[in-house]
Order: sequence, then C-alpha cells, then structure tokens
Amino acid sequence: MPSLLDTLPALYARLLPPFFAQEFPSETKATCSSCAMAEGACHSAAESIDGASRLYRPDTKCCTFHPRLPNYLIGAILSDDSPDMAEGKRRVTERIESRIGTTPLWLRAPAKYDLLYSSARRAFGRAESLLCPYYERSAGNCTVWRYREAVCSTFYCKFVAGADGRAFWVSLKHYLSLAEIQLARHAVFELHPDHIFSGRYRDEASSSPLTPQDLDDLPPPAEEHARIWGKWAGREIELYRECYEIVRSLDAAELQRMMGLDGELDLAVLERRRDAVVEPALPKKLRFNPEATVKWLQDGSVALGAFSENDALALPGEAYALLVMFTGEETVDAVRQRMRMVKRADLDEEVLLALYRHRILTEA
Repeated sequence: MPSLLDTLPALYARLLPPFFAQEFPSETKATCSSCAMAEGACHSAAESIDGASRLYRPDTKCCTFHPRLPNYLIGAILSDDSPDMAEGKRRVTERIESRIGTTPLWLRAPAKYDLLYSSARRAFGRAESLLCPYYERSAGNCTVWRYREAVCSTFYCKFVAGADGRAFWVSLKHYLSLAEIQLARHAVFELHPDHIFSGRYRDEASSSPLTPQDLDDLPPPAEEHARIWGKWAGREIELYRECYEIVRSLDAAELQRMMGLDGELDLAVLERRRDAVVEPALPKKLRFNPEATVKWLQDGSVALGAFSENDALALPGEAYALLVMFTGEETVDAVRQRMRMVKRADLDEEVLLALYRHRILTEA
C-alpha cells in the first residue's frame, strides 16, 4: 500500500508528522483517468435525482471546482521549470497578471464564480461554466496537479472503505486546509507584514456584495490592488516564489507549532479515522438502515445506497430478504444462524463488512 504522503504534493514530505508516512489503501474505485461517475460508465444506482442527472459530464468530470491555491504552492508552480509543468505555469502566470482573485495569501476563485458555485443546483460535474481554469480538456487532466491544494488532494466520489473512507478524507481535508492557512500566513508575515497588520487578510474569508468589477470579470481598481500588495505591487510573482522558498525551508516541528491545538486535535481525529479504515471491525449487532435507498434493477439484482448517492452496492435480489432480518435485536452471529436455519442461506463476514461500511447495515 502507498503511504499518505504519496497522495499529496512532495513539498509536504518534510513538513507533516510521522503519521503521514503510514500506509493507506489506494482509492481504486475513484480514478481520474477512467472517471467512475462519467456518463456512459456502468452504474448500479439511479442515474437521476429529482429529474437531474447525478452523473458527471465526461469532458468536465469532477473538475467543476475552482481551487484556492496558497501562496507557497503558487510559488512552487512558478519555480518548477520541468516541461510537464509548462502549461500549468503559463495558466497560473496568466491568472496572476489578470489580478482577479489574486492576493498575497491566495490565488482564488473570482467572487462571481463563488456566487454561482454556491447557488447552483446539481451543477457539480456538469456545468461547463464552473470548469477549473487549470483543467486541460484535451488531455482530461490537471495542469497543476503536482502542487494541488487540500480539496483536490482529498476529493473522491467513491470510497474503498465506504463511509469510513469518506470520514477520513474529509478529516484530512480539514487538517491540510489548516496547514495551508498557517503556512501561507507565516510566509506573508515574513515578507509583507503590513498585510497582516492591516487585517485585510481576514476580509478574504468574508463574502460581500459583488462589485461592478466582479460582475464584468475585471480586476479591482488599481489603488485597491496597490493598497493590498504594498511594495510587492507589480512584483506578485516574486512574492509567491519567495513564499515557496520560506515554506520549503521549514520542518515538521515548525509546522506543528504553527497549527497549535487545532492541528493537534485534527491529527488525533485523523489517527482514529485511519484505524477505522485499515482495521475495520464489525459491530456486535447490526440493523438494516431504514433510510437506505433501494432500487430494483432489470436483471433482478438490487442497488442499495445510504451514506452517498454516488456510492451504491449491488447485490443479488435474494440478498434483500436476508438484510431485513437484521433488526438490531440479535447479535450478528445469531442472525446468521437463523438465516442458515430458515432461509438456507448466509451472508459471510466480508459481505457484511462491506454493507456496514456503506451503512446499508448500521450499528444497533
């Protein structure tokens, strides 16, 4: 199995604690090269909800999202002269020169994009207007993947460990997002402390009405840009490169100090959730989840979903009559014994574990 570090940008190898060197199962059900959610793929669950498709367009996949790149990762992209990063470097440079969504801390989505994204219904994976600016449609891949941020590093549409897997990756996203914030602030405090002292960096997290410039996809007024960037106005690329140099010189102890108690608590949660993924345990009593979705398919099999509309399990139709025997009143062993006596059938522990991980069966 690969380690968690293998799923993240190489920059983090010297920054993250030893926990991240541990092995972790690959998410083989969710692949970028052969999208499991793309229209045209085989799907066992309902392909539409409330009349809207739940599948992704093959030419957008899950890349209908605008990442928020922290300054040091921007600097890493700009400092990487390898040929395979040329296109990503060009796109990032173009975004910086546009001055839209550009701050000393981040290269983020335009305000109008954020409004559309937060207001859209069933648009994820389907709306071309939400496509990531760093996504290369002809190749179907990301031009800045080597330096991806927290959301892109941890998003999966399906999970080998079901609900436990999703809980782990969500927790990892929280941990990495905190690391991004603290590292980006640290670098800016070293290079452009006036931005921190002014408190303007706090305004970046708040939403406000769109300006005429936001609506017309124009940069902010020149005086506002100069006020934000100070002595670095016109030298934005240089600042991002310097941020990268500062962060790459840090070690794990320094990052741990920056993250403080929040980081310590997030890491404890990660450790607990990793255990649930790599050392799963079947509860003593199980019950069939009354909120599980049940869809009978034309071949007589049944598709069952619970924790995610994207991640259903397909079972032979006969299995459904066995599942409803799990009422939570008896132990799993007792229910299986009754199955064998009454139904002349059984569900082995591996199947039960998959059903539990997908929360088709839940702990009683």
